[in-house]
Amino acid sequence: MHPRIENYALIGDEQTAALVGMDGSVDWLCLPRFDSGACFARLLGDEENGHWRIAPKGVQGVCTRRAYRPDTLVLDTEWETDEGAIRVTDLMPQRDRAPDVVRIVEGLRGRVTVRSTLRLRFDYGWIIPWMRRSDGHRVAIGGPDAVWFRSEPAVPTWGEDFGTHSQFTVAEGESVAFVMTWHPSHQSRPPLVDPWEALRVSVDDWQAWAARCRYAGPHRDAVVRSLITLKALTYVPTGGIAAALTTSLPEEMGGVRNWDYRYCWLRDSTLTLGALLAAGYEDEAEAWRNWLLRAVAGDPADLQIMYGLAGERRLPECELPWLSGFADSRPVRIGNGAVGQLQLDVYGEVMDSLSLARTARMSPRPHMWSLQCALMKWLCENWRQADEGLWEVRGGRRQFVHSKVMVWVAADRAVRALEEYPKLRGDLEGWRAMRDEVHREVCEKGYDPVRNTFTQYYGSRDLDASLLLIPRVGFLPPDDPRVVGTVDAVREELGHGGLLRRYSTEGATVDGLPGGEGTFLACSFWLADALHMTGRGKEARKLFERLVGLANDVGLLAEEYDPTTGRHLGNFPQAFSHIGLVNTALALFGDEEAG
Repeated sequence: MHPRIENYALIGDEQTAALVGMDGSVDWLCLPRFDSGACFARLLGDEENGHWRIAPKGVQGVCTRRAYRPDTLVLDTEWETDEGAIRVTDLMPQRDRAPDVVRIVEGLRGRVTVRSTLRLRFDYGWIIPWMRRSDGHRVAIGGPDAVWFRSEPAVPTWGEDFGTHSQFTVAEGESVAFVMTWHPSHQSRPPLVDPWEALRVSVDDWQAWAARCRYAGPHRDAVVRSLITLKALTYVPTGGIAAALTTSLPEEMGGVRNWDYRYCWLRDSTLTLGALLAAGYEDEAEAWRNWLLRAVAGDPADLQIMYGLAGERRLPECELPWLSGFADSRPVRIGNGAVGQLQLDVYGEVMDSLSLARTARMSPRPHMWSLQCALMKWLCENWRQADEGLWEVRGGRRQFVHSKVMVWVAADRAVRALEEYPKLRGDLEGWRAMRDEVHREVCEKGYDPVRNTFTQYYGSRDLDASLLLIPRVGFLPPDDPRVVGTVDAVREELGHGGLLRRYSTEGATVDGLPGGEGTFLACSFWLADALHMTGRGKEARKLFERLVGLANDVGLLAEEYDPTTGRHLGNFPQAFSHIGLVNTALALFGDEEAG
């Protein structure tokens, strides 16, 4: 039986990350970047597609307990057996030249025989590397990839079934450390890391970083864990934040809604920036703002909805037929074809993000305003177009209400900038007129007066969870009857098990895809925010408590959740879900925290 998505924990070095299962197996790791080919791809296939398991000999099941060390990304997994008990500590130290995976086995009680099985498979489980010995190491080479594998103190290893195996015994107080290091195969081996020093430094660094969090309200541990997860999904050389660690984890078990989320989405930008700033992480917020400016630079007509970790624009989508998919959910995809879609809302996201950055008095960038003016010029001429909307539908373009609301946001932030900063120059009257026209059109064509709700797109009876953002972005005040009616209608029609779907997937749907999906956790956090804004604080807090309780045993959230089966769905861990948790905590409890 395939493990659950929520069975995994995350370790990483802020350039890539790995997923470690409750059975002690590292089942997903892309090297050297989040979006590189995986050398462990068991997550989307089987053991022959690559994994590294350390566990007591003869134990096939899951560990006894596991937890992160407080306020770190260092994972402790403990096993109780008839012979005794061991702890396996997993981490990826912040890299100097090369990425390392460190796994330390400690004896806690008795004497336990431990088995390590390492199967490296480069290029998403496709390439079996050539293994050799060198200077007491095992060295794997396959095309551009090379991995060095060693233990301290040295334990015997042998090759079998295209894997590298070790077996050893640890007694109470003893420890054995394994280190796996990657580098380009045409380069020499990078310097060796001391595994115990790497552990000490990693714990100190993560705890010092977590201590900077300004939030001190309820569920602080969950907020800090979410912020650590966002930090772990950050590609630190550029400041870009990956939407998730994985590709192709299904939105429906056995279904085809399997997408690659190892890229940076503009739709996340304002909410990410707000969460980082409010929690006290100005340096990370500025790095994200700077990534944003570099990524979107160029012709405004070419603005994309997502980019690579360094701002790459070409992310071609293809399928990997040799992988069976998580729980037989095919196809497995890498790249993302939605990169070529038109989504007008991203113009609003960029304008809103840069407005927030200016208000927060981040270090100025001389070209920032000229870029915003160029975006506005293009938007003034093109905002009436239909688009694919923020959910990247593949069923054709429509006049999505959320897209038009975000067009209004773009115009509103541009107008406000001119009103608040007299030294800036721009088309104030033209942008005001555009803002007013968009507002009128949305209220006329995107609103159903019979049901007292805004709709998914002009002329539609369908609803969309993104409508909950209308009061948040300032399009209408929270006490406007149309806002209250929309919140009630969205909760009623898109609710499932007390949580919220993005939109209906029944019948002929806008996304053009077969099958369904789970409730969307970020949207459920939006519902808590909307309930709070419309004066229903008790309901908002109850929903927030429920959502926090959905996190797995180490505090991680996937993209979606199925209330019927109680299983996480979609890519994991999902930045959008954790951003939602942080922002909702700040919205619900920020005032009482300050008090």
